[in-house]
Amino acid sequence: MAMAGGGGDYGAFMERFVLPPPPSQQLPLHGLTFAIKDIFDIAGRVTGFGNPDWARTHAPAAATSPVVLAALAAGATSLGTTIMDEMAYSINGENTHYGTPTNPCAPGRVPGGSSSGSAVAVAANLVDFSLGTDTGGSVRVPAAYCGIFGLRPSHGLVSAENVIPMAQMFDTVGWFARDLSTLSRVTKVLLPLPDDTVKQPTQVTVPMDCFQILGSLDDRTYQIINASVAKRFDSQIIDNRNLGDFISDNVPSIGKFIADFSESELPSVPALSVISHVMRGLQRSQFKANHAEWVNTVKPNLGPGLRERILEAIASGDNEPLEDFQAIRAEFKSALAALLKDHGILAIPTVPGPPPKVGMEAAPLENFRARAFSLLSIAGLSGFCQVSIPLGTRNGLPVSVSLVARHGADHFLLNVAEELYQTLIDEATKAWSS
Repeated sequence: MAMAGGGGDYGAFMERFVLPPPPSQQLPLHGLTFAIKDIFDIAGRVTGFGNPDWARTHAPAAATSPVVLAALAAGATSLGTTIMDEMAYSINGENTHYGTPTNPCAPGRVPGGSSSGSAVAVAANLVDFSLGTDTGGSVRVPAAYCGIFGLRPSHGLVSAENVIPMAQMFDTVGWFARDLSTLSRVTKVLLPLPDDTVKQPTQVTVPMDCFQILGSLDDRTYQIINASVAKRFDSQIIDNRNLGDFISDNVPSIGKFIADFSESELPSVPALSVISHVMRGLQRSQFKANHAEWVNTVKPNLGPGLRERILEAIASGDNEPLEDFQAIRAEFKSALAALLKDHGILAIPTVPGPPPKVGMEAAPLENFRARAFSLLSIAGLSGFCQVSIPLGTRNGLPVSVSLVARHGADHFLLNVAEELYQTLIDEATKAWSS
């Protein structure tokens, strides 16, 4: 097996090999190259799942993921598989066994995970697009950290067959690109929904609490997004209500948990802390059902930070209030659907701030992680679609913002992103130079 890492490829690839498309110039992705996260099955190859013990104890895949086949059939050429965080259980992007891919946008900072190599391969110009998966944030976070576009499509619309499951309730196949036109080209192929020609949102919710409490004030993204929507569309459609208050008012079942999160001395939005808690509880229980037997039998060598999380999930008792969690999930989905309706947009920070330094201790990262999951679990728990949009770098570090739309409105979401993108860049330049 080819060893991972290597200077020229920013340590992005697990293994380099070419999967050619059918010979035709007329195909929609003709001429594009792509990379594949090492979680997708490719017939005849062992899918590594980020861990050498997993690779050692699994046979080569019998079939190839339908998403990989669709990209090839549309004319794209695959250049190989990319490094990922072990068992997809991290948003950091560090891998003890295979090395941490180098963040081309911010060397010395983590690339984000678990689709670390896929994001780095795109950011470093090694491929035109790449495939990743996003359960708790594994496309959106590396996209934000590496300064590229990342789409987490609506949950369940893209086949997750022949993709190693993490937690099927949330597992979503997504993709990265350096520009919106490539992202849209790929999306039209891999997500063949009816074409949506609407480009103008009826309402854009830009919740003050998500930006001011969970985001980074230095980035001025709250001002940038408000100014951009007002300029490109109309200030009348902006709604700055706090998302935390909206959830508290419209998701009654969070009542029994909210007290546990209201005493936090660190910056938080308690209602979103509950949403994150619920999502992570459901994720743990599904991960346990999928992988406890393997972990307990093989006793794999797992890297620091991840080991604790994986073992905690495997040990999580049957005393978790899963029925309450499911009720909250259903209520949250319909509340968010009522907020966004058919053509509304929710704008939020993708992540709480710049990517952390490589090798940072877990403790100082705890509040950052908590704020990150408060933001990431909005699309995560609802199953709605989210695109992370790079705004450029400020003080040498990448800044991004995300747009979220209702389930199934993926093409509309990208239409709005295309309409808004240049204005966002102009407003960011203006905000950061003043």
